[in-house]
Amino acid sequence: MWKSIRWITGLVIIGAAVAPLSAQNNTNSPYTRYGYGGLADQSFGAGRAMGGVGYGLRSNKGINPMNPASYTSIDSLTFLFDFGVAGQMSWFNDGLNKEKHLNGNLEYIALQFPVSRRLALSAGLLPFSYVGYNYSTTSTTDGLTSTTLYTGTGGLSEIYVGGAFDIWKKRLSLGANVGYLFGANNYQQTLSISSTGASSPTRVQSLSVSDLKLDFGLQYTHPLSLTKSLVFGLAYSPAKRLHTTSSDITTVAAGSTSELDTLSLSKNHAFDLPNTYGFGFSFVNRNKLTVAADVRYQTWKNARFFDEKDEFKNLLRLGGGIEYIPAYVGENYLHKVRYRAGLHYSNSYLKIKGASYDEWGAGIGLGLPLMDNRSLLNIGLEYVNVHPDAPTLIREQYFRISVNYTFNERWFFKFKVD
Repeated sequence: MWKSIRWITGLVIIGAAVAPLSAQNNTNSPYTRYGYGGLADQSFGAGRAMGGVGYGLRSNKGINPMNPASYTSIDSLTFLFDFGVAGQMSWFNDGLNKEKHLNGNLEYIALQFPVSRRLALSAGLLPFSYVGYNYSTTSTTDGLTSTTLYTGTGGLSEIYVGGAFDIWKKRLSLGANVGYLFGANNYQQTLSISSTGASSPTRVQSLSVSDLKLDFGLQYTHPLSLTKSLVFGLAYSPAKRLHTTSSDITTVAAGSTSELDTLSLSKNHAFDLPNTYGFGFSFVNRNKLTVAADVRYQTWKNARFFDEKDEFKNLLRLGGGIEYIPAYVGENYLHKVRYRAGLHYSNSYLKIKGASYDEWGAGIGLGLPLMDNRSLLNIGLEYVNVHPDAPTLIREQYFRISVNYTFNERWFFKFKVD
């Protein structure tokens, strides 16, 4: 067992090493200029194709860090290893101009294993947010044309270690994750004026995060029959003031080479994470049907960003989905495939010049059984529409594909030799 744990630790270290890469080149959205950027989807595998649900999902076939109480669903002989990649085609439309971009990256890496019949552990690397944009605006005043170029890069990631304990007969489970949130965001703004000798100021803001965060989860399973049950899940992440390093530097230059002035400001700005409340439930007909729904609420309105308190609005996210297996056992492979579909809605936590946007999404997916019907290759397709509530904001559309491999093996099984 300890040999396996050492190997597992190595995987987490590898995941941490590739974290800076996984946070890059995942988005071209101008909206990631604001706040912490675009918030990452925290669901894995089946949940991703079912509307991003997870609070009420409980399965021994996958890892679900959205609710750490789910870890005890694993049996006492199983080891799970899960990693996912994703790509997306995005379209942007401001009413006059249209653009499209292709992005992709490693999304997450995680593992889970039992310690005893009542205790299970999990660890992994997750994305938290993404920043990536490059666009410009142009205006003309008194015959002079000015162009402002906006560029941003970065993102935040989280390494977590979690555990869950079966309080009562595989029906009531309590879990928690301790996460280390890290990463850096860089926001740059350069003004150019069509006049010889005109000054060209460049402002660069940077934010580096290095802090711990906590997540708590509870799940209760209510049996309806030998094969049917209801699962109710609760999750909570407390608000906190982040440990950060930030700077705000403005450089003013005349012409192309002559630097005139540099103003640098570095201080202990306040940056906050909100309270996050999650509730979900699922109806499960074992090895046949799962129907699940989630609600997430985050109190971003009270969170500070660069000391400002009125930058955000509270976020509400709704999601729901279904998974259907025609026949768990049998010779027909297509009957053993897990067919999934889901919908989700969310408002944005960002305020953009007093306006905001809503996000609607629909997805489908497949869970392809491998290796004696234990391991799974999960494929999900999702369409997302970002609809702003002001005509001056950009409308975005995404077509996303996610692929994850869940390795499920009996590493702790001891074979008997006659």
